[in-house]
Amino acid sequence: MRLIVGLGNPGPRYAKNRHNVGFVAIDAIARRYGFPAFRDRFKGELSEGVIGGEKRLLLKPQTFMNASGEAVLAAASFYKIPPSEIVVIHDEIDLRPGKLRVKRGGGSAGHNGLRSIDALLGADYWRVRIGVGHPGVKELVQPYVLQNFTAEEIGEWVGPLIDAVAETIALLLAGDSAAFMSEVARRCAPPDDKAEP
Repeated sequence: MRLIVGLGNPGPRYAKNRHNVGFVAIDAIARRYGFPAFRDRFKGELSEGVIGGEKRLLLKPQTFMNASGEAVLAAASFYKIPPSEIVVIHDEIDLRPGKLRVKRGGGSAGHNGLRSIDALLGADYWRVRIGVGHPGVKELVQPYVLQNFTAEEIGEWVGPLIDAVAETIALLLAGDSAAFMSEVARRCAPPDDKAEP
């Protein structure tokens, strides 16, 4: 796995939104492994570094969420990276806050960023799904994911989970998704079921 993509919307207005947890994770990975400053490339922000002894690319599309696939396609095409070697980190409303799941392929489940990538690259890429919870009513989903994480959420689970992802991402990139999920769970237990909205 050579290209790691975090999904989000560009600009300070969206920086702390639930929908931007992919950007937050990419920034944490970059810090953890000493990646250089991001550069404007491929309709996104790109940084190249080393994780697990191998060259890796970190990408944050700057096209807004519903056109994320344009940046991913541009980077993947330039570096000749097939979808099976791409990891996309994104928010997942169908998982409770703090829960993490990894899978390859599948549908977009209504996520506009995934829908855009699927349309341009197909669905055969890896997804790191970070649960942010569901507001309970379909009509409230969009405003919910575009709200900032609360200070309580950041302290209780967002910060610890993102740190755990950054510290153990090498396991996933080496092809051991089960070990990655287990290690993240060991380091960062999600909040109680009672916290689920």
